[in-house]
Amino acid sequence: MAGLRQLAARTPASRDRYVDSLRALAITLVVLGHWLVTVIAYTPDGRLTGHSALPDLRWAWPLTWLVQVLPVFFLVGGYANAASLTAHRDRGGSTVTWLLDRGRRLLLPTSVLLVTLALAALVARIAGADPKLVRDAVWYAAIPLWFLSPYLLVVLLTRPMYALHRRYGVAVPLVLAGLVALGDVARLAGHGGLAVGSFLFGWLAIHQVGFAWRDICAGRPGWPARPRVLVPLLVGGFTATVLLTWLGPYPVSMINIPGERLHNMSPPSLALLTLATTQIALILLLRPGSRLPAILHLSPPSARNGRRQPQDRGEGRGGGATAGWTLVVAINAFVLTVFLWHVSAVLLLAGLLDALGVLPTPPVGTLDWWLWRVPWLLMLIVLLAGLVTVFGRVETRAAHRLRDAVPDQRGGRATTRSALTVAGFAAATAGLVGINAAPRAGEQLLGMPGWALASFLVGVAALELARATTARARPPQPDGQVRR
Repeated sequence: MAGLRQLAARTPASRDRYVDSLRALAITLVVLGHWLVTVIAYTPDGRLTGHSALPDLRWAWPLTWLVQVLPVFFLVGGYANAASLTAHRDRGGSTVTWLLDRGRRLLLPTSVLLVTLALAALVARIAGADPKLVRDAVWYAAIPLWFLSPYLLVVLLTRPMYALHRRYGVAVPLVLAGLVALGDVARLAGHGGLAVGSFLFGWLAIHQVGFAWRDICAGRPGWPARPRVLVPLLVGGFTATVLLTWLGPYPVSMINIPGERLHNMSPPSLALLTLATTQIALILLLRPGSRLPAILHLSPPSARNGRRQPQDRGEGRGGGATAGWTLVVAINAFVLTVFLWHVSAVLLLAGLLDALGVLPTPPVGTLDWWLWRVPWLLMLIVLLAGLVTVFGRVETRAAHRLRDAVPDQRGGRATTRSALTVAGFAAATAGLVGINAAPRAGEQLLGMPGWALASFLVGVAALELARATTARARPPQPDGQVRR
């Protein structure tokens, strides 16, 4: 904890704390939302099973508009990727080394989860566990991985998409949104396979807006971000979402409900994009330095008069970091670990309570069910904290960047490294898609398709190999050449 306080106190004044706070809030809502609607019950033959409470809580479907915050992740991702790529290249780094840094931080913690799940499934099978129960548990624990598949591709495409943004601006996300709309038409016509591209197009559209936000904060010419533009976007996005869901063909719930003709989340639908427009407009309206927070007195006086005071930099009395900012730093330091393991925490807790014979299974929506939510959430928080303590160090170690890297350009090594990087991202993404797309029913020795796990691990190995070919910078010789 002392280390986190020191890290928070050392936060550069130039860092955008609003972005970090949004990421921390978003992951908190995702985790608590998943835990809140998770139902653990017994099948007629006495096996544990799990499902969502949302089909039984129709009145809660509009509330999913508040907790569906995946668009916020991609918005913040676009902002952060644009900022870090620009800074990396300004320091003399290449796009390849930036991709290797980004890929490592995403994939190493994911590798630990997948290998742990595979080994646990193998041990359970050897011990004589029910193959269907093992597959069910691994399928459930792997749910968070579906988010990483499109995000890896979005990261891989950051540089060309940023170039498109700088040249064509708002036209890029509009075209992508149009492709999502065409995919929705295909789904409504019964040709769902034609909408596969929406898994990428929808999230890319939101990621592009993150680029624009970064340009605005960096003082570059960009899309207007004044209230007179954002307020109509806020109202228009919300109105369009209401019309598309209540009068149109889209479900009200922004979280997938089994049996619905369309799903708003996988792949992203036009309704999800209109909701994202509402969220983005509100986020930009409330950002520090915007006129609206000043009018409503939501920003500190120092932000309104253009000066940054210690409290704006997260410093409390005596120069230390405030408790709130320290919490934000802590969540961001382990954000991927929290996301990856929060479903596994449910499995571990349910298994423990079942083994002890004290697992309550009240009917969904009853008073007993709601009362059970309180100790349920508290126990999950404690358990997840333990998992983060054990596995979080992988994420912090993976965050070490190739800060002063100068790639070895001799012969064909640059081309080989670029090919390895692209192939690594592609193989890892294909593996994740294979794991996510595998049917829940069936028996798998490792609890997941072996080829998909192998593809993912080969992709990770390819990226590590590419990283190993990157040499550390050395002092230049008098003739300007880099010492070999």
